Amino acid sequence: MKKYQAVGIGNAVVDVICRSDDAFLERMGIEKGVMQLTDEARGAALYDAMENRIQMAGGSVANTIAGLGALGMTTGFVGRVRDDALGRAYADDMTRVGTDFVNAPVAGQGTPTSRCMIFVSPDGERSMNTYLGISTELGPEDVPEGAMTATDLLLLEGYLFDKPQGKFAFGAAAEACRGAGGIAGISLSDPFCVDRHRADFLGLIGDLDYVIGNEHEWASLYQTEDLDAALDRAAQDTGLAVCTRSGAGVIIRRGAERVDVPVTRIAPVDSTGAGDQFAAGFLYGLATGAPLDVAGHMGCVAAAEVISHYGARPETDVKALFAAEGLI
Repeated sequence: MKKYQAVGIGNAVVDVICRSDDAFLERMGIEKGVMQLTDEARGAALYDAMENRIQMAGGSVANTIAGLGALGMTTGFVGRVRDDALGRAYADDMTRVGTDFVNAPVAGQGTPTSRCMIFVSPDGERSMNTYLGISTELGPEDVPEGAMTATDLLLLEGYLFDKPQGKFAFGAAAEACRGAGGIAGISLSDPFCVDRHRADFLGLIGDLDYVIGNEHEWASLYQTEDLDAALDRAAQDTGLAVCTRSGAGVIIRRGAERVDVPVTRIAPVDSTGAGDQFAAGFLYGLATGAPLDVAGHMGCVAAAEVISHYGARPETDVKALFAAEGLI
């Protein structure tokens, strides 16, 4: 058996969450319901303005890996943090939930640890303001080949494609994982990121076993509003294409095979982490040999759990929820 059942590479971002109303968002110049990038000064100002804030280790792929760990898998995470208060807290938080934080915090002066200020409105909508910080500096030297060959499953985070060194790191990591008999895939992360790096994404996914994205990301990748046409092309380009559509259900394509997974709509308390935990549930099913429809259902159950409370990680026993649904 390998050391890890799943390893993720992604932005190591401290999530800082507080409740807010629309008047506060307008006063602070925060656009509701979207993710905006900030510089260091703006990030510090927003952080100081947050009342009754809670903070925890975050980042899209890190949340997915933590979800897989909560389901009982042995997990590792590759990310880059500064050896500052937030960076040390991040590493400790990942370790505390049972995930091996592969990289030690970077010592010395320099770019601070990344953080995302998340303002949650009464309707459950999240407005994110992210200072990317040191996590964007991740490169091949931060990705130990030994960790890549020691995992059964590798998940890459599309956001890291915004820096050239991240692209190089991903290619080497996927090659090492697959060369050692593992499977590697990517979460597309964001339609604007896909639009900026379309050619590189298309070049990478041909060498991957699975790709997870939402309908907007797939449409952006193939430059079409026809989702079925986009997924037809995806099914030719990569081993397994997974498309989430919020409350409209999930489409999974593997070659000529299509699987539709229905969802039950619920009113979200906080939609933060819905996609991340869908990925955790789905990848758990994939890793344990579940049929695609069952794996998709697992993803929907995990996503429904996380939007029922504040925060991007599960608070209840998701495996017990799987059992209650007859999935395991």
